[in-house]
Amino acid sequence: MPCFPQVGCVTVCEINRDLITAESLSDDGANDTYGKILGMTFSPVPFRSDHQLVRPSLDLDDHSTQHPTKGLLQPHSLFHPNNVNLLPEVDLQGLSWHQHKHIIAFISGPNQVLVRDYEDSEGKEPCILANESQKDVKVIEWRPNGGRTLSVACSGGICIWAASFPGSAASVRSGASSFLGTLSRGSGIRYTLVDFLRSHNEEQISALSWSPDGRYPNKLSSGVKYVKFIRLCLKLKAFSIYNSYFSSFTIWDVAQGLGTPIRRGLSSISMLKWSPTGDYFFSAKFDGTFYLWETNTWTSEPWSSTSSGFVKGASWDPDGRMILLAFSKSSTLGSVHFASKPPSLDAHLLPVELPEILSLTKSQGIEKIAWDASGERLAVSFKDCDELYSGLIAIYDVRRTPLISASLIGFIRGPGDSPKPLAFSFHDKFKQGPLLSVCWSSGFCCTYPLIFRSHVLP
Repeated sequence: MPCFPQVGCVTVCEINRDLITAESLSDDGANDTYGKILGMTFSPVPFRSDHQLVRPSLDLDDHSTQHPTKGLLQPHSLFHPNNVNLLPEVDLQGLSWHQHKHIIAFISGPNQVLVRDYEDSEGKEPCILANESQKDVKVIEWRPNGGRTLSVACSGGICIWAASFPGSAASVRSGASSFLGTLSRGSGIRYTLVDFLRSHNEEQISALSWSPDGRYPNKLSSGVKYVKFIRLCLKLKAFSIYNSYFSSFTIWDVAQGLGTPIRRGLSSISMLKWSPTGDYFFSAKFDGTFYLWETNTWTSEPWSSTSSGFVKGASWDPDGRMILLAFSKSSTLGSVHFASKPPSLDAHLLPVELPEILSLTKSQGIEKIAWDASGERLAVSFKDCDELYSGLIAIYDVRRTPLISASLIGFIRGPGDSPKPLAFSFHDKFKQGPLLSVCWSSGFCCTYPLIFRSHVLP
């Protein structure tokens, strides 16, 4: 039977397909359940929307009438809805793990980002990244193979933050504006705003991505979004879209602070994803069609999913040979399998059934998905469900032999009063098993180790 967290309990971790719960979250409890296995624990990170960092009580025993989360960030204020109507149900990347370190960053308010470095022994409290130029934050992403460098998409441009160490401050780009060099607030390692890549006409940046394979370390692409238009960006070589009008995105040479606008004529894009190897590119439209591109010659094949709605979530497998899709009008996922090696576009679309979404939760659709880099764990949130399952995240065991199949392990419940998942993502390079981090509407960012490999368990 799938593990179900009772009301009043919180999930701590997974150990060999068993989702462990507790009455409250604590470092001692985390150490007793998984800390002795991993050699470290991941404390929840509290956050507020007013830049005032507090540590609310994590004891859930008797808080039903005390409203412990009053004043904390609520769902509508984490990802500011200046264009929710234009991007219905499509995820923005509001949470990002560093690829090679145990450092997590997430959007904690309209104008700020929090960074928690679990490797910094002095940095017990998260670092707050805020600056007068960093307004209406939409997307964040760590720079691959670029040390501790974080890019933040906001109104008017992109903030580039880099870690500063005692005696070795991060260098501000020569010729950058005088307001740069602002240090972050918090304990431990500090961050310096080393550059602000200003967008054309002070546009809102709604998407950005570094080159996925690291071969172009100074290249960053960004897309912008107006109130009446949508631009979504493709990574490095591709394009971003004005909805129903024309497309535009910018390739940035970060070292020089120079951006080159590029335009192409697709419209109504809902989702864009590069494969991990960079061989393929995926783009989807709001009308239910989507495209598979190969990036050698930039040719594409169109597909249609009109009966299931548009693609609202997409995640590549670790090898970049299949992509898992979530649709706006379906509780069944789709998987696109490539039949040959790149640059071939010969592929097949197959259903991936999640029967428990209907039978247990009574949900009418999937909200968000995240697939870990090992390809063995899948996290799914859902909408319009039975009250008993409201706000939970389903965890699936995934097999690729060779087709994708998923079996339900159980559900994760977050801390606080009626928590709902606002954003979640896996740490793709944690060697001891997947780490799933979730920003909850109750004002906590929690990390859940999913431990199941035999060489990790005692």
